[in-house]
Amino acid sequence: MRAGLAGGWTATAAIVAALLTLAACGRGDRQADKDAGEDVGARTDVAAPAFASPTLAAIKRRGRLNCGVHEGLVGFAFTDNRGQWRGFDADFCRALAAAVLGDADAVRFVPLVSSQRFEALRSGRVDVLWRSTSWTLSREAREGVRFAGINYYDGQGFLVRRSLDLASATELNGARICVQRGSTSELNVADWFRSRGLEYTPVVTANEEAARAAYGREDCDAFSADISALAAARTTLSNPEQHAVLPDVISKEPLGPAVKQGDDAWTSIVRWTLNAVILAEELGVTQDNVDQQAEDSRDPQVRRLLGVEGDFGAMMGLRRDWAKSAIEAGGNYGEIFARNVGGDSSLDLTRGLNAQWNATPGGLIYALPIR
Repeated sequence: MRAGLAGGWTATAAIVAALLTLAACGRGDRQADKDAGEDVGARTDVAAPAFASPTLAAIKRRGRLNCGVHEGLVGFAFTDNRGQWRGFDADFCRALAAAVLGDADAVRFVPLVSSQRFEALRSGRVDVLWRSTSWTLSREAREGVRFAGINYYDGQGFLVRRSLDLASATELNGARICVQRGSTSELNVADWFRSRGLEYTPVVTANEEAARAAYGREDCDAFSADISALAAARTTLSNPEQHAVLPDVISKEPLGPAVKQGDDAWTSIVRWTLNAVILAEELGVTQDNVDQQAEDSRDPQVRRLLGVEGDFGAMMGLRRDWAKSAIEAGGNYGEIFARNVGGDSSLDLTRGLNAQWNATPGGLIYALPIR
């Protein structure tokens, strides 16, 4: 009898011990959850890192912005008969120089062929690349660069002679196509013809200028590049009216400024300078009225943009009137567009996708809020 009781007590003790162990585990889990919660709460109190840009510091020391541009593309970056750089991209270089240095002329233009552009950024030869460059995944992942925004929405097309009497690019089956080597244009042409089961003969050249020259010599039946580049190429031909850009758009080419990877603060400075110029058009601030707007406007958005209210420049290591200086350099986005590639230029391109988001008809140009 005593043996049986002893066995019962042993079993009971084992059950109690097991229950105590489970309870202890539960308390431990709850304590771990509590500790984890406390860690999460603590992490929310960690201060943001300082906004400091080595690139900006280097620019201020040398007193000049080094801006990489196309070696010669009408409307975007080219030298006039006095040797002065002109064009859409050149004006954005000046706006950036004005924003960071207070002087639109404190910029050195560095002409770069396509194959040089990303290495020039990585090596520090240029501070920013404003050179009709498409923002793609592979370029950010493989080239060691970051894009700060989009200042021109483009697409690839085909320039042909009117004498061919073509209505669509689908009629180019078997044609010779001039295209630049190592560019997205070369890849896009291959994709487009292959996806439609069409044949073509690529005439691949070292750079865009060589492709234009080959087309001019009739070494090919069509020249394929960004539509803006085709419009520029057309103006350089002896009889521009004898050539036309076909209506087909075979790719998306979001063009914008690129910077070296690893300086997030500099990326932000370039991004917000671009946005300031875009926002200026949206708010009706122009090169001519910017001083009056800074003095008289009661619109809080305008006052923040022009440095009358708030001190957003100091957040980025810039002057209070950084955006005002950028606008004074060459005007707002619409003014820069019209003067270089729009209705006031030889290219006479319509705004299209590059219209403001709230225009009629609307486009894709949309400024981020400065506040």
